[in-house]
Amino acid sequence: MSEHRRKPPQPQGGGRAAARRGQSGSSPGRRAAPRGATGSPSDAYGSGTSGPGAEERPYGGRAEARRAAQRSGGSRRKAAEPGRGSRRAGAAGPGRGRAVASGKKRIIDYPRADRYGWRRWVPSWKLVSGMCLGFLGSMVAVAGIGYAMVAVPNVADTAKAQNNVYYWADGSEMVSTGGETNRQIINLSQIPKNMRYAVISQENKTFETDSGIDPKGIARAVFNMARGGETQGGSTITQQYVKNAMLDDQSQTVTRKFKELFVSIKVGASVRKNDIMAGYLNTAYYGRSAFGIQAAARAYFNKDAVDLNAGECAFLAAMLKGATYFDPAGATSIDPAATEEANKRRALRQMQDTLDKMVEYGHLDAAERAKHTTLPKVENPRANRALSGQIGYLVDLANGYLVNNSEKTGVTERKLREGGLSVYTTFDKKKIDQLEKSVKKVQKANIDPKKRPDTDTHVQFGGASVDPKTGAIVAIYGGEDATKHFTNNANETGAQVGSTFKPFVLAAAMKWGVRDPDLGPTQAQDERTVVSPKSLYSGKNKLKIENYDKTVWHDDKGKEWLQVNDGDKTYGDAPDYKIDLREAMQFSVNSAYVQLGMDVGLDKVKEAAVDAGVLETSLAGIDYPSFSLGISDPSAIRMASSYATFAASGKRHDPYSVQKVTDKDGTLYEHETKAQQAFNAIVADNVTDVLKTVVEDGTGTNAALTGREVAGKTGTTDGNKSAWFVGYTPQLSTAISMFRYPDDENIKNRTFLEMYGTGNQKSIHGASFPSEIWHDYMEQALKGQKPEKFPVPEPIGEVINEEPLPSPTPTVTETEEESPSPTPTPTESDTIPSPSPSDTCQPFDWDCEDIGGSENGGTDVGGTDGGVTASPGPTETGEENGNGGNGNGGNGNGGGLFGGPDD
Repeated sequence: MSEHRRKPPQPQGGGRAAARRGQSGSSPGRRAAPRGATGSPSDAYGSGTSGPGAEERPYGGRAEARRAAQRSGGSRRKAAEPGRGSRRAGAAGPGRGRAVASGKKRIIDYPRADRYGWRRWVPSWKLVSGMCLGFLGSMVAVAGIGYAMVAVPNVADTAKAQNNVYYWADGSEMVSTGGETNRQIINLSQIPKNMRYAVISQENKTFETDSGIDPKGIARAVFNMARGGETQGGSTITQQYVKNAMLDDQSQTVTRKFKELFVSIKVGASVRKNDIMAGYLNTAYYGRSAFGIQAAARAYFNKDAVDLNAGECAFLAAMLKGATYFDPAGATSIDPAATEEANKRRALRQMQDTLDKMVEYGHLDAAERAKHTTLPKVENPRANRALSGQIGYLVDLANGYLVNNSEKTGVTERKLREGGLSVYTTFDKKKIDQLEKSVKKVQKANIDPKKRPDTDTHVQFGGASVDPKTGAIVAIYGGEDATKHFTNNANETGAQVGSTFKPFVLAAAMKWGVRDPDLGPTQAQDERTVVSPKSLYSGKNKLKIENYDKTVWHDDKGKEWLQVNDGDKTYGDAPDYKIDLREAMQFSVNSAYVQLGMDVGLDKVKEAAVDAGVLETSLAGIDYPSFSLGISDPSAIRMASSYATFAASGKRHDPYSVQKVTDKDGTLYEHETKAQQAFNAIVADNVTDVLKTVVEDGTGTNAALTGREVAGKTGTTDGNKSAWFVGYTPQLSTAISMFRYPDDENIKNRTFLEMYGTGNQKSIHGASFPSEIWHDYMEQALKGQKPEKFPVPEPIGEVINEEPLPSPTPTVTETEEESPSPTPTPTESDTIPSPSPSDTCQPFDWDCEDIGGSENGGTDVGGTDGGVTASPGPTETGEENGNGGNGNGGNGNGGGLFGGPDD
């Protein structure tokens, strides 16, 4: 046996030595220590014996036993060493078996140590209740701190509205407006009870008894803002008062909302209801730059608040809903839907609803209520002398652009009236002055209402000038004075554009071409022939208009359409009376362009107009041949901008009036010039070349400029109710309009008036006063700029029909054999100047009452320089039927024996 072999265990004996030798054993009745405590490596359980039958050795004493227990782990099993497992079922490795209970107690027992599986992750009721109590306690602490930190607002401190400063294009200051708000704090005794109860009945019927806050409304507003939705205001009068009073912080954030909540709670608990009501009515915004009931009473009725009657109080309560959509003067520069007629309907409906609720809640006697069934008479909306002349129109135009394009400018109506903005416009002061002088020169020399009251009253002009290279609106003429006439005639009038629409027909014919009459409808749409300006069309007066497939066009009553020319003239020689498109534009021959529009397709004519820059909402009567003759009513801004597209060789720049906006924190918005290729250069340059003929030797010779190339077109509508000249050089595009329209709101059923005899002339054409104004203005506006030439156009299209005949000679057709007489186009409906044409009445439907288009329809408005169409007012339900448009037939520029504008 090797000397390194283990010696056999010694016999047991007594004494301490024996106890020490036997310390590897386990005490009687106890489980053997785990492997590794003592014993040989071959003993899997560490018994300390050489075989299964070995005896256990007792300890020599308590101390010995205690030390032995400590070395062996006592009566408990040791945890498995890392990387080592146990063959015993109770000693499973990590992830198996029962969790080992820690000897150290945790403050938060989670996951729960005394549970197994999924039960470990279910919190105990103690934990849940503790957390809830802790959360509630924290909220109470936060609320207490918040309540203690906020103060009740001082009404006098709210009169801090700042100016908005507007600048000319050269950077010089144009006007500072907004901060001079006419706010005068008055006591509750000076505010009529009817005003208080009108607001309570409409806004917060429980005001006198509630706590001052609406928890549901606050929660809804906070949640909506937190997820990025639209911001919402306070629900109760108390909350609205607090919102109005917190002018130092109008940010729409969750933090501010909580601050507003704490202030509302404090105000509701510590301020008397009468003081809250007085504070609200003295801080609320009523439109027309009027903050507070006294300023509002002066702005709308030119009286003190104490003198307001029940109807006027209910009316002003409606203004609190949003004056943009309820002010009877309209606000189309802010929103196209906010026309005079639409706003009047909304205001009256809201006013009547408020009066009814006042009666229902016992705040107004029924007999008194019955006295107020119509809108009260309101004052002119502009009394600020700083906004007189053209300045008010310019400010409105810039404001409309900013608000209508708020998604990119970052300027909402609320932000605008809070002030503090520097608005850098595109307006050229010299050009503004020159345009105004040119209009007044013609007015003074020709228009005399005293001498000719039947023909020279209500004569109005509008104008706009646009840079073709950028789309910047450099000048407008909005009317006589913004404080006297508050419809911006450059931006929206409702006056039809007449034959100035014909270039869009020509552009469509050269872009898409005419349809082949021998092909079916589907194939004809695809297989077209692009036309040349040399293409021939009939210049015959009372021409029977055909569809592209050569079938005679009939209206919805089965009547044929006979298109007349100005003065009943026929152009061209018998028997076919052919005239090429250049000469037809030069002499503004209606029959040729109406038939061309039918051959191309009126849908394509419409598309060409929209591509050029006309707003689709201003187009009317696209299902009728007269559509090609300009029965639509785009604004002067849009007509100048659309012609600028031709001047820029087919590149369209949407018109804009604001270059940059800044506030105390820096730049909010800066315009970026972007162009869209509406037409290829060949099409646009050929249109320009044809329009040059009009000015050189056609109806527009009065517009010729010294040493400059000019392209343009005259336009006059049926009934002589409006006249236009739109023209351009490579550097500037300008549109001038003239019409007669009563400016007195007290006149019921206002409508456009005929201009026969106006200015002591037989009739007014685009070739007369409008072209004179255009010429005088453009000579001055371009003074000092080097003349530029238009691009020489490349040949385009095919000469359709037949070879050209000798130059046309105008002749009066006296023996023309007429086809069965069609029903003439309807006369113009009674409308205001701003709405769109209706889709309700057809041109031949005499029994139809033309009530106009929808709220969004119509006029090419404001801020239309931004090309935006906005939605109706916030309280509008969409049941409005219209702004009183002109109907599909417009002013009757087309149908029958009386169709067609004169030039």
